[in-house]
Amino acid sequence: MSDQPSTGVGAPDQPTTQLAPQGPSDPPSPAPTADEAPADAGEAPTRAFAGFRTERRVPGPERREAAPPTMARPAGMPPWDSTPVTGIPRVDPTAYGAYYTGPSEVAPMQVPPRPEPLPHTPYPELSTGMLLRPVKPPPSAGWRRLLYDLSGHLINLGESPRAARYNNLVAQVNRPLRGCYRIALVSLKGGVGKTTIAATIGATFASIRGDRVIAVDANPDRGTLSQKIPLETAATVRQLLHDAGSIERYSDVRRYTSKGPSGLEVLASDTDPAISEAFGADDYTRVLDVLERFYGLVLTDCGPGLLHSVMSSVLDKADVLVVVSSGSIDGARSASATLDWLDAHGHEEMVRNSIAVINGVRSRTGKVDMNKVVDHFSRRCRAVQVVPFDPHLEEGAEIDLDRLKRPTREALTELAAIVADGFPGDQRNPGVA
Repeated sequence: MSDQPSTGVGAPDQPTTQLAPQGPSDPPSPAPTADEAPADAGEAPTRAFAGFRTERRVPGPERREAAPPTMARPAGMPPWDSTPVTGIPRVDPTAYGAYYTGPSEVAPMQVPPRPEPLPHTPYPELSTGMLLRPVKPPPSAGWRRLLYDLSGHLINLGESPRAARYNNLVAQVNRPLRGCYRIALVSLKGGVGKTTIAATIGATFASIRGDRVIAVDANPDRGTLSQKIPLETAATVRQLLHDAGSIERYSDVRRYTSKGPSGLEVLASDTDPAISEAFGADDYTRVLDVLERFYGLVLTDCGPGLLHSVMSSVLDKADVLVVVSSGSIDGARSASATLDWLDAHGHEEMVRNSIAVINGVRSRTGKVDMNKVVDHFSRRCRAVQVVPFDPHLEEGAEIDLDRLKRPTREALTELAAIVADGFPGDQRNPGVA
């Protein structure tokens, strides 16, 4: 059998693209001209392959698409420039409806700086004031208290303005005190109630604060401070000086003092004028060194003589000066003379920080204008306090605060609050036990 495929139906023809080999010397066949084109030139050659007849169509001249017509350029339109654009084109800002008027000539508005936010907690504190509903305190006295009790505690009108003010004074007296605060009471004239004021203000501090408060009798002319409280011991300041080296605890110094019902303690002076006259500046300094270790408040009842040797140490050690005057003309003049003497001897700052007390030693002041007296001392001192006349204080005996009239008790509390207003809050005495 021959390897050449047989021609016929089902036998594929040779592809038309396969040309017969030509020799190198054979010239190429000339392309047929239009006149020599075969009759079936419009028909594509056909071939048979695997029982199918294929036909390749060659587009004729009549099937070629014509070129698209060119649009005529309107009159007046410039020809298109086919040169590529170089650089950044300039765009008219108003071409697309933008509103642009050029650079602004008005200065920009100055915006104030915003304050920095204050630090705050992201949650409320669990304090007593936040968690508990406010409860009005019940009245303490008067018809408001009576109504509160009769209604079975259902009608609570609260404290009266007078009682509320008194409670505020008590809170002021209870100000924290670090260390020892020294108070000196002076006057050039006797009989103005200086010792009485020393005992009453000391008793007020002791009853309200509950601290250890002591009053020292530094009057060399047989002072009477020890007569204002019940006498518990016959020991005096001279005996305390003798045993100062052995005092180590509060119970040791308590052997030399007398304590009243208010809690005020008194260190008495010697009854012998010769011995009390010998109590000098160095002695007072040694006594004060002992008392400062155990007491928060030390009051010194000075004598009428400012030239006594003990007065120099008293003025140097005092934190505040209380000048006592009566409501009479001679009492006011003596108190003013005391301030003049202190100013003349280099104690100007102490005078400006001093407190003037006008003590009502008589039930009536007569024709003296107390407002003018108060105005005089208010221009020279830090504060002025008037203590009204009280029959219990006129007795000159032991002082019981519960027997004082209400105006007197309130005036003494206000005086203690004025003194407490000068308490230093940044001092510490490590020796106080």
